[in-house]
Amino acid sequence: MSPARTLIRDVRVFDGSRAIPRADVLIEDDHIAELDADVDRVDVDRVDADVEVDGTGRTLLPGLIDAHTHTFDGSLARALTYGVTTELDMFCLPSNLARQRKLAERDDVADLRSSGVLATAPGGHPTAVMTAMALTLDEPGDAVGWFDTIEDAERAEEFVAARLAEGSDYLKIVIDDGSAPLSTSPATSPSTSTSTSTSAPIPTIGRDLATALVDAARAVGLRTIAHVATARDTAIALDAGVDGLAHVWSDKAPGHPDNDELIRRVAAQGVFVVSTLVYIESLGGDDTRRVANAAYVASALHRAGVPVLAGTDANPYAPAHGDGLHRELELLTRAGLSPSKALAAGTAVPARHFGLSDRGRIAPGLRADLLLVEGDPTRDIAATRAIVAVWRRGVALPLPR
Repeated sequence: MSPARTLIRDVRVFDGSRAIPRADVLIEDDHIAELDADVDRVDVDRVDADVEVDGTGRTLLPGLIDAHTHTFDGSLARALTYGVTTELDMFCLPSNLARQRKLAERDDVADLRSSGVLATAPGGHPTAVMTAMALTLDEPGDAVGWFDTIEDAERAEEFVAARLAEGSDYLKIVIDDGSAPLSTSPATSPSTSTSTSTSAPIPTIGRDLATALVDAARAVGLRTIAHVATARDTAIALDAGVDGLAHVWSDKAPGHPDNDELIRRVAAQGVFVVSTLVYIESLGGDDTRRVANAAYVASALHRAGVPVLAGTDANPYAPAHGDGLHRELELLTRAGLSPSKALAAGTAVPARHFGLSDRGRIAPGLRADLLLVEGDPTRDIAATRAIVAVWRRGVALPLPR
């Protein structure tokens, strides 16, 4: 256990939206007790801390939040070592989810929220991915196996009720006919040569069923987020009224008129978008156009005022849990977001859109989920990788030296 009171002195703070050049931050038990930016007036003797940490030349960030992951054994522990204190899982089978939730009660792994079982058509994405995982993972255990599907809008309320009973925090809906690489198996990572991607269409959820699922989820207080890969998928998701998109679409080149219309609609409907640029990058291959297309869409959405959330689609192959989010932040800055906006996309913005009001920012009373790094990532985003210390609920994670 960490000491009950930890004082971080003379540290630069990014509080989730802005940089504070110099401050003292006091952690008490599991929360932030004080944030004093007027350090010249701090009474050193008044602050009775068990441990003091020198913040000179360093920046204190809210713990990072990865807004799109897939949780397997070891994922949450790995994530925390990279300063990712919360993962938003986007598909997890019930028995695996129950184990991961129990694990996440500890403070030496990242916290977890999850969609549980996603809504997809029989034989739809990610059925082929599950098959590939069963063949390529050494010990997939209860992370791989049969899962419920849906093809009839009359079952929407029943399906959502089952997810709610399993503990889902939000509902993910798959709208993807297999025509784009996002329905490719993660077994296409550099460590393998197996792919389940084909040009043949796969079953997918259509507009009427998606709308019925959104209505059923909303009636019981669940947010809805749609897996999409193409502009066509995105239009269907918007017609259905989803709250968020789990990916940017990547099949339209910059300048294509469909981009402008979709961006206008996303902004008008108040939909948030998870970027997952690093996942699109990880698919590899000779076609780099999709990476450029996705980066353009993410940047254009941001310029239009759409909330962009940093997410990786981390899985057992690539991207990796933890460090994948640092790469995502780098890709967002390359796409045109300022370092501070990219940091917000990985902290305060996902916290706000997933109802995590106790984290994602640095302010008195909030959870002490914190990341201390050397340098200034509000100027150079690569500084997020120079990790000095990580706290989850005020407990310092022992890091290798």
